[in-house]
Amino acid sequence: MSVLQKRSALFSFIFGFDAFVFDRLHKFYQLDIEGWSGGEYVQFLPFLDYTMVWNRGVSYGLLGGLPQPVIMTILGAAIALLVWWWVTAKSFLPRVGLALALGGALSNIVDRFLYGAVADFFHLYWGQTSFFVFNLADVAITLGALLLILDMLLPKRESNT
Repeated sequence: MSVLQKRSALFSFIFGFDAFVFDRLHKFYQLDIEGWSGGEYVQFLPFLDYTMVWNRGVSYGLLGGLPQPVIMTILGAAIALLVWWWVTAKSFLPRVGLALALGGALSNIVDRFLYGAVADFFHLYWGQTSFFVFNLADVAITLGALLLILDMLLPKRESNT
């Protein structure tokens, strides 16, 4: 691994670690200090509320009917694949995208171990249409996915190997 690739790995790790820590701190504050347990609600913007919802499924509540051990097995396999991709990535942009996704996913997995569900806080809607409720980890995962898509769309430099 070249010096540039080592720096890429280190900086991307810092992004992923920060995503994990910020989500854990936010959840610690809301759940342990403020004592939110579900159903709390603060109107924030005409299209965004600050609320507390327990998500027992995976993304957007998918697979919510499956037992938690099955969901944890699926998530574990996905995490293992993302870690492998992160380790083998050769450039900075996909490494950062993967690190953000991993940091967010790992924080949500911590929720599953601690609470049996993921704590979500931000409710996005328009009029009577509710889109989804998410947390800071989900923001990191989404940003990571967008960076991976951007990396796929950007022209690649040809290597001299």
